[in-house]
Amino acid sequence: MTRHSTRCFGPIDRRSFLKIGGLSLGALSSGLSPDLAGLLAAEAAGEALDNDFSVILFWANGGPSHLETFDMKPKAPSEYRGEFQPIPTNVPGLDICELLPNLAGMADKFSIVRSLFHNRNEHSGGTCRFLSGYTPKAANPADAEYPELGSVVAKQLEDQVEDMPLFVANTKFYGGGPAYLGAAYSAFMPNSKSITSSGANRYDPVPLFGAKDGQLSARDSALASLRKRNSLLSEFDVFRRELDRTGSMDALDKFRRRAVAMLTSSRTARAFDLTKEPESVQRRYGKTHWGRSLLLSRRLVEHGARFVQMQATFRLKKETGRTSNWDDHSVNADIFKAYRERMPVFDQAVPALINDLYERGMNEKVLFIFCGEFGRTPKIRNQDKATKRPGRDHWARSMSIFLSGGGLKMGQVIGATNARGEDPVSRVMNSNCLLSTVYNRFGVNTDHHFYDNTGRPVPILTDGEPIRELL
Repeated sequence: MTRHSTRCFGPIDRRSFLKIGGLSLGALSSGLSPDLAGLLAAEAAGEALDNDFSVILFWANGGPSHLETFDMKPKAPSEYRGEFQPIPTNVPGLDICELLPNLAGMADKFSIVRSLFHNRNEHSGGTCRFLSGYTPKAANPADAEYPELGSVVAKQLEDQVEDMPLFVANTKFYGGGPAYLGAAYSAFMPNSKSITSSGANRYDPVPLFGAKDGQLSARDSALASLRKRNSLLSEFDVFRRELDRTGSMDALDKFRRRAVAMLTSSRTARAFDLTKEPESVQRRYGKTHWGRSLLLSRRLVEHGARFVQMQATFRLKKETGRTSNWDDHSVNADIFKAYRERMPVFDQAVPALINDLYERGMNEKVLFIFCGEFGRTPKIRNQDKATKRPGRDHWARSMSIFLSGGGLKMGQVIGATNARGEDPVSRVMNSNCLLSTVYNRFGVNTDHHFYDNTGRPVPILTDGEPIRELL
């Protein structure tokens, strides 16, 4: 494959730094300061992109087990294979877990990559490594040391949408964030909870759609939260008189107009209003956290968002486990009971989204991804002395990635692991290959350099080629 130019754009002058090219609303979630306002208004030199491609990332925080989902090993010893059996799909040779019969009937609309790996086995380090393409220095960084995928997309495409947040999420990932790109390129998160980025593994799922007590209230929650950000704009008046006359005022005026446009946009209002969806569509997705999250994700990309990420938390029964993520150690949950609870909900919401994208003709321009920061240990453990329940630990040496749409080639399995699911043995790929594939579809040049907080140029990726079988 021909690589893009590696030319370094070099430092930019102060006037160029202050010119506005766009806005991600992430910083408005937590307030503004004079320094932050200047940062939000800044636009580093970059490449103009014109692409309507979008991604929905359904993130199984904690790490989903490949052996209980998309890479089953029925012939492995009992301490490896687990309790579930594979079932055939409508694509010959592509088998998945028996808990996913709806997905099994539509395998021609998805692909599975079974041979990715990376080098970080802890949650936040694994998240930072997987979503940024860089290995963090800290063992468990609460915040990403390098920009996550969605933040890079928000930065590179910031000129493309005038009245809609580019990057939207239900909450911040543990080990995620914009790093040195600055808070302007955080996701817009109407209901974000700090506990989601603390390393805790037990908290209620964070809604993006404003669901409360089983009722839809997007108009009263997510949209109201957006409009509340309008009051923050008055903070500009406190310090705008202190700014010099070298172009900063014009830049902030443009920034303010852009912010107001987003906050009062009818397009944003429509996107966040789930009551616009027919009752039959809501039932098809399921009136669950996952069903409503994915339905709203479809609405957001349909209205112009470019990257929507949802943390796939799930409240288990108390007798099953104590966690709300996918961290199924023996001390946290009975992994097999946990999957019996989760997967029927997954097998309703995800097929509904995929069918919706295909029926609406959105499958060429919208890519759905399901994955987490790593897989789980092939060997089952029973560390919990009290219950002796089964569990699996962290495993970055192999994982399965589920993809649908995006104009990519569907109906295939790429790569394979060994007989026990321990290591990739064919099409072995660094997880950066997935990032490279996504950037390729966005038209993002991965050789493009950003500047970290020390002024050092850092390319978007240093390695990883697009997965050729998908393109």
